[in-house]
Amino acid sequence: MAYRYFTTPKRKFIIADTPGHEQYTRNMATGASTASLAVVLIDAKNGVSTQSRRHAFITTLLGITHLVVAVNKMDLVDWSQEVFESIREEFTAFAAKLEARDVTFIPVSALTGDNVVQRSENMPWYQGSTLLNHLETVHVAGDRNLIDLRFPVQYVSRPNSEFRGYMGTVASGSIRPGDEVMVVPAGTRSKVKQVLGVDGEIDEAFPPLAATVVLADEIDVSRGDMLVHVRNVPHIDNTFEAMIVWMSEEPIKLNKNYLIKHCTRTLGGMVTDLHYQVDINTLHRLDASELKLNEIGRIVVTTNKPIAFDPYEKNRSTGAFIIIDRITHNTVGAGMILDREPGELLRTSGRWQAQPQSENVHRHRSRVTIEERRDRLGHRSATVWLTGLTGSGKTSIAYELERRLFDRGCMTSVIDGENARMTLSKDLDFSAADRTENIRRVAEVAAVLNDAGQITICSLLSPYEADRQHARATIGGDRFIEVYLSTPVQICRQRRPEIYDKAEKGEIPRFSGVTAPYEAPRSPELTLATQDLSITECAERILAYLQEKGCLDSNG
Repeated sequence: MAYRYFTTPKRKFIIADTPGHEQYTRNMATGASTASLAVVLIDAKNGVSTQSRRHAFITTLLGITHLVVAVNKMDLVDWSQEVFESIREEFTAFAAKLEARDVTFIPVSALTGDNVVQRSENMPWYQGSTLLNHLETVHVAGDRNLIDLRFPVQYVSRPNSEFRGYMGTVASGSIRPGDEVMVVPAGTRSKVKQVLGVDGEIDEAFPPLAATVVLADEIDVSRGDMLVHVRNVPHIDNTFEAMIVWMSEEPIKLNKNYLIKHCTRTLGGMVTDLHYQVDINTLHRLDASELKLNEIGRIVVTTNKPIAFDPYEKNRSTGAFIIIDRITHNTVGAGMILDREPGELLRTSGRWQAQPQSENVHRHRSRVTIEERRDRLGHRSATVWLTGLTGSGKTSIAYELERRLFDRGCMTSVIDGENARMTLSKDLDFSAADRTENIRRVAEVAAVLNDAGQITICSLLSPYEADRQHARATIGGDRFIEVYLSTPVQICRQRRPEIYDKAEKGEIPRFSGVTAPYEAPRSPELTLATQDLSITECAERILAYLQEKGCLDSNG
């Protein structure tokens, strides 16, 4: 890459001039990784080319939200507005498939300088900004994430026995004296006593300032840890999905031990799965068993210890990582962590879509129909799926509901999260992959009980929206009733102080609502604010909903 520097009265600029050919994809990814805006040059005579599409895809993949399409060599097409509009229409249709939120089109002639610095007299039909004026005025400060505090600790400063400060660069958000913060991934908490800048104490540190943070308590904080606000924690896990740009002549190898560098932490890890390769010319997904130099694909990464991360589209600092070869110490891959999407397969275990391990097993159908069971039992089968934070009342409500349904003569049973962990899921831990597998197992059992005519009550934290959507698909949308217990975490903490204290001390890793996220349901069938409702009132509201949906005999 070639870097060029220039300054105008309004701004300072650094231009990363990257090669455009496909074999230099890694160079372009490197340049784009720190850029705020990308200029894609399109030859007006040749129109939108495969290379133009590839450039746009890579820039948006690397998180650049501002894109300028400079339609160059307008002098060769007689300054034609029709040619410009045709290119804009074609590129806009392609950009709709990307994550580009701000696309600006400017007709220019680099040879004659038209619309580069001065407005062109040859194109009076164009009333927009010149290229330089756009670069000087485009609003990029708002691209910084000033909400989610992420302060990766780079160095622990101990000049003497009286001082302990944690040094680093603010990746996002802001930090002030008095802020209550959490150290992740451990989960320990403290308050900010002092924030120091280059010239001494400051009132606030924000990106991209380097700062030293002094805490009120002496707690264990090391290089690689991260300070965050206690009500705003990142994902904490040792497994995540990412898009990867492969930068080594040696192809990617699954389950090979690499070094993963994320923020200020370097730890061991491996690529455990390769979902697909992206054809960067067409954006098509291709089946692939490996990635070669300059190829891009979607992978699953597993590290030997949990890390605190955000999706790359939300935070380019905490959502990025590199893969390093342990022997050569060369950077072999650059990755962007993906967010979980509703209904999308959480592929950390891949078992939602798993097939039987033998072709000699087949599903058998019961000779008793669903209708016959309904007529005999006097009610329809259903699954009531209770989800909410620890302390929201899931288990108490589940067993109260079971008692009331049984007293009405219904066939019913409860699958409680803790009971499931002691029986059919005793081999699972609390990683994202094993949480997903736990939900899958419970959903399969609930579906079997529903087929037998029962009303099944599932009481599980189930923190991920994608898992709950898969459970809905497994059980059947017509039988799945999602009930969200929307109790605030402060109330849950008051109800279960002993378990939340352990989580905050780091004794319980990856605890939802403290050191791991909880994704609230987007459209549950029923929402219950258990801080305002008693257990009895909650059970009555669920019964009323079942009655309304025709699951219960109106005479029961």
